[in-house]
Amino acid sequence: MTDETEPAALPGGVAQRLEAILMIADEPLGVVALATAVGAPVREVRAALAALVADYDGVDGTPERGFELREVGGGWRFYVRADYDDMVAAYVGGQAPARLSQAALETLAVIAYKQPVTRSQVASIRAVNVDSVVRTLLARGLVTEVSVHPETGAILYGTTDLLLQQLGINSIDELPPISPLLDDGSDGFDEVMA
Repeated sequence: MTDETEPAALPGGVAQRLEAILMIADEPLGVVALATAVGAPVREVRAALAALVADYDGVDGTPERGFELREVGGGWRFYVRADYDDMVAAYVGGQAPARLSQAALETLAVIAYKQPVTRSQVASIRAVNVDSVVRTLLARGLVTEVSVHPETGAILYGTTDLLLQQLGINSIDELPPISPLLDDGSDGFDEVMA
């Protein structure tokens, strides 16, 4: 008798497992990544993807669903059909804005006070990876890409007019001084960045 146990069988067929993974994906997933995620050979995943695309596009090419499965940038992802873009944009725009997480607020504060600043500079100040938080802030229109760092080529981020509107100020210069909020009250962020 061996200590090895048989892996548990995954529920559903390959197509259903693909739908489950693709439903939660926030970026396109390649075939190999999908095959690994659903526990199926690449050739079966390719066949299932083709079957899903055909199913979503309808038998006679007339879409039966408001979404589609597309291959973009070397990966697969669900997208809203172009016919419904305006309706979805209106719906999303009409929703009450979601509150920012503590991580997003901290990242936004660093960008506001240090702008223009790179992601790596923000990450070194916060001591955590900020990639997804910066993407969220970009998507919400609170920060923007302002230029490129001349030496490293890294993207520099700054705040937008929307942030100023949300804060009820006319300029970043109206932000309260940060020094009194720091432990020693004198160095601000400049010492951290040195």
